[in-house]
Amino acid sequence: MEDPNIDDGDQNRETEIAPALIAVHPAHQSVAVAVGSDLRVFNLQEGCAVTLGDGDDLDGKSSTNVHKDSIRAIRYGANNGTLFVSAGDDKLVKIWATTTWRCISTVVSEKKVSAVAIRSDGLFVCFADKFGVVYVVDTQGISGEQGSTNEKGIPILSHYCSIITSLEFSPDSRFIISADRDFKIRVSVFPKNPLDGAHEIQSFCLGHTEFVSCLAFVFGQDYPQGLLISGSGDSTVRLWDFTCGALLDTCAVGTEAGYLETDGKEGECRPAVTDLCATKDGSLVAVALQSLPGIMLLSCDISARTLSVLKVVSISEDPFIPTSLGSGSLKQFLWMVMGVSSLQGSDLASLARVRVLSGFSKSNIATLEEHKASLLDDKDIPGRELVLQKLQGTLSIEKEVLSSAAEAVKTAMRNLLIKKHYPVEKREYRKRGRNDRKNKQR
Repeated sequence: MEDPNIDDGDQNRETEIAPALIAVHPAHQSVAVAVGSDLRVFNLQEGCAVTLGDGDDLDGKSSTNVHKDSIRAIRYGANNGTLFVSAGDDKLVKIWATTTWRCISTVVSEKKVSAVAIRSDGLFVCFADKFGVVYVVDTQGISGEQGSTNEKGIPILSHYCSIITSLEFSPDSRFIISADRDFKIRVSVFPKNPLDGAHEIQSFCLGHTEFVSCLAFVFGQDYPQGLLISGSGDSTVRLWDFTCGALLDTCAVGTEAGYLETDGKEGECRPAVTDLCATKDGSLVAVALQSLPGIMLLSCDISARTLSVLKVVSISEDPFIPTSLGSGSLKQFLWMVMGVSSLQGSDLASLARVRVLSGFSKSNIATLEEHKASLLDDKDIPGRELVLQKLQGTLSIEKEVLSSAAEAVKTAMRNLLIKKHYPVEKREYRKRGRNDRKNKQR
C-alpha cells in the first residue's frame, strides 16, 4: 500500500532530471557541456576533444563521467579562464585547471550544490546549496600539479532554507549576488577576509513575483561596476542598480514573445526565463525562455538604463528550446544547448543539442535586425562535426525526442523551484525523512 503522505514528486526524486548546461572560455579557447553526470569539453583552438584528468580516478583512466550524479552548475573564471568549476547533486565541487584539464581540488558539500561563482582574480570560488547556504573556497593554496580531495568550504552567508538559483560576483569583485526561489536577490559585500563570513548586506533587489532563475551583469565605460540583469519564472527580465536595490526597467519577455500569462489551467505557469547571456559591453542580452523555439535578443542602453526587445531569433527547423547559453568575450558567437540528463522512452541516456548564433556583439546589432540567417548551420560552427560529436554525444537527434526533452525540462524546473504547499501532517512526515535530521539522530 502506498503511503498517503508521499506524493509523486517524493517517489520520483531518485529520477529527477537536470537540464543540459553550456559554458564558453572567455577567450573562446574551449567550450564545455554538462548533461547528467557527464562533463564534455572541446578544445576550439586545437580542434579536438579534451581528455579530462580526475584526481579521484583510482585506475588513472579518464572519463566524461566525472561526477556521480547530475551536474547543476559549470563556470569558467571570468578574466583568463584558467579555472573551471563543476558541481551538482553528488555534493561535490570540482575545480579544474583548464591548461591541463586536471581536477586540482574536490570540495565536499553537505548538501546538493545549485550554483557556483569564481571571483575575477580566481582567488576565491563560491558555491551555494539547496538549503540556501553560500560557501567560499580559498584557491590560493591549491596546487595545479596534484589534486586535493575532501576539502571543505567555509559558510559565509545564508538564505535560510531557500534554494539558491544563481550566484554572481560583481565585475569589480566587491559584491557577491545571490538569487533564490523565494523571489529575492541579495547583494552582499564580499569582505577582504571572506573566511570570516560575508555579514554585511548592501541591498535587496525585490520585485519579481516568481522564483529568480538567473543573473547576469552589463557594464560599460559609464558604469564600470555594472548593472544587474535578472530573469525569473514570472516571464520578465529586470534591470537593477544593485548597489541600492533600485529597479530601473522591466521587460515582459513572455508577453513580447507572444505567450499569454497563463492558459487558465490550474497549476500552469507562465514561461520562465531559463538563462541570460550578455555581450562584453553589455549592449546586447540573449534570453532563453521556456516554450520559445529560439532566443530573444534585448538591447540594453546602459546610459539610459533601459531594456528593449531587439528581435526574436526563431529556430523553426527543429524544436530547439535552449536550456543554457554561453559566450566568450573575444568572439561573436552565442553558444546554446538544449538537453536533459535522462528522458523516458528514449534510447539516449542523456540528451544534448548544441546550436550557435553568429554576430553576437554590439557592432552587429544592425545586422541582426536586417538578417534572419544569423543562426549557423552545423557545418559552419567552430569545430564542425567534431565539436558536435563530442558535446552532443551523437550527430543526429530526432525531432520527437527534442520535443519530449523540452517538456521534461519545463516540468522539472517547475517541480524544483515552485514551492509546494503541504498540510501539517505531510510537513511533519517530510521533516522526519530529511537526511540532516537522520544524521543528527545517529
